[in-house]
Amino acid sequence: MVAVLAPADRAELPVFENLFQYYHYDFAEILGGHHVREDGRFSVPSLEPYWTEPWRHPFLLRVDGHPAGFALVQRRSRITGDPETWDVAEFFVMRQYRRHGVGAQAAFEVFDRLRGRWEVRQVQANVAATSFWRRVIGQYTGGRYTEEVLDDDRWRGPVQRFDNYIGA
Repeated sequence: MVAVLAPADRAELPVFENLFQYYHYDFAEILGGHHVREDGRFSVPSLEPYWTEPWRHPFLLRVDGHPAGFALVQRRSRITGDPETWDVAEFFVMRQYRRHGVGAQAAFEVFDRLRGRWEVRQVQANVAATSFWRRVIGQYTGGRYTEEVLDDDRWRGPVQRFDNYIGA
């Protein structure tokens, strides 16, 4: 499998909207209470801001040339509002590509492209995501990261933090 993660251009927004349906489906399984509309699709937030707001960065993952997932990254902490912290807002790999190293490779590529302070959050119920991120961030940083579990208005769940400044 050849996995490639690249910054997405505006013409790829429909691909993200379609992939987001699968992403939302996975969350429905984890969190429950998510139902499709009468047209058979989930209600999802607009992804348009990722192409109109300069602090948001969309990346499309392709495996063997086929759309396989995405990373939506923001240059703003969801926890503190710090505009110098990178935040993994959404990260998704289609099930057929999981457990093949594709997600780890994509995460490494995002981290390598965007240097600085990072926060990676998972909702409390998404145990598989927490396991994935602990492993990937641990590998990426050589174990040099912190984790905090929040349970307040800012966030409910684990948050891993690390720096990947050049020379850090």
